Amino acid sequence: MTDLKMAPGYLNGIRVLDLTQFEAGTSCTQVLAWLGADVAKVENTTNGDPGRRLGPKNKVDDPYFLNYNSNKRSITVNLKSPRGLEIVKEMAKKADIFMENFAPGAIERLGLGYDVLSKINPGIIYGQVKGFGEGSPYAKNLAFDMIAQACGGTMSITGEADGRPCKPGPTLGDTGTGVLMLTTILAALYKRKETGKGVHLQVAMQDAMLHYIRNSFGLSSKTGKAAPRAGAASNSGGNPPCNIYPCKGGGPNDWVYVYTSRGNPEHWPRLLEAIGRKDLIGDPRFDTREARVEHEAEIDAVITEFTSKRDKYECMRIIGAAVPSGAVRDTYELMNDPNFEERGIIQPIQHPVNGTFRMTTWPVRMNGKVVALKPSPTLGQNTDEVLKDWLGMGAEEAAKLRADKITTA
Repeated sequence: MTDLKMAPGYLNGIRVLDLTQFEAGTSCTQVLAWLGADVAKVENTTNGDPGRRLGPKNKVDDPYFLNYNSNKRSITVNLKSPRGLEIVKEMAKKADIFMENFAPGAIERLGLGYDVLSKINPGIIYGQVKGFGEGSPYAKNLAFDMIAQACGGTMSITGEADGRPCKPGPTLGDTGTGVLMLTTILAALYKRKETGKGVHLQVAMQDAMLHYIRNSFGLSSKTGKAAPRAGAASNSGGNPPCNIYPCKGGGPNDWVYVYTSRGNPEHWPRLLEAIGRKDLIGDPRFDTREARVEHEAEIDAVITEFTSKRDKYECMRIIGAAVPSGAVRDTYELMNDPNFEERGIIQPIQHPVNGTFRMTTWPVRMNGKVVALKPSPTLGQNTDEVLKDWLGMGAEEAAKLRADKITTA
């Protein structure tokens, strides 16, 4: 880690007023922090972001919270007090970006809606993540990642062909939505340099899911039917083999994916040569894509005969030299692969409460450099310094705010 080159803060000087919680909006502001912005996370004075306490009772700063709040600063403010609300509005005057993902209507009821903050600061870029979009019959409904994935189509195309829908493991509804908002915020920052004006940005988690299943919409356009579930294969039809195969060991993740592209007719004979089945080259049962679709079960048996006698990494090495192939790697394997730490993609941080914690950083390299991680803040850890940096507030006034229970430290 000490030899890694750390990326410069491309967003140095940008201030983000962060009123997000849990994951969707929080993912967005975390990347802004990784890119150098000063992200002041405003939390309530009692328990802070609910994500801090998703683990065992009385256990603070759960790994869930640590993974989405690195490189930020925490300031506690009682938004139900007139002075606390006034402080946040004063910070909004200094902010480049405001971000929230409260329940529908909550931020407006607090008096921090776009109509209010844009008058205070016409250049503010105001972002909101909600479950459902304005005008939707469900606009007032609460939503989490799994609700967005159910209502946004990703579950409908995930799972075995003859089985029930499944929720994809990655949190597409949360982090996937946050990254779409992030991209739009960066574009708005660029445009503001020309106009000097801010903008009101909203994204619904349900709407965001449609972005991630465009291939399936294309299939529906062609067939006039709902895109099907296809397990490990492609739901638009395959070029067998295009599946996941069991490997030696028999554990829950001892599998390897093998893919032959429809765009390269040489993949099939190259695969047969790699697995020692040159005798099948030219066999009319498998010689064309159409024939392989018809005899897919036989092909799967041929591949399984090879993979079941070797571990997944040997399978990937041998098959991957000929056609696309990937071992199914679980989270424990990935976390403990030294290569990710050597390259700075996973970094160890020292959290003041939890000690050493290893987590992933932003995967995009900038001129070969990676983003350096800083641990997520404890609740209210940076209250006084944020008030000083943003509002020029002195120690005496900051102490009075604590005494009046408007802030904590």
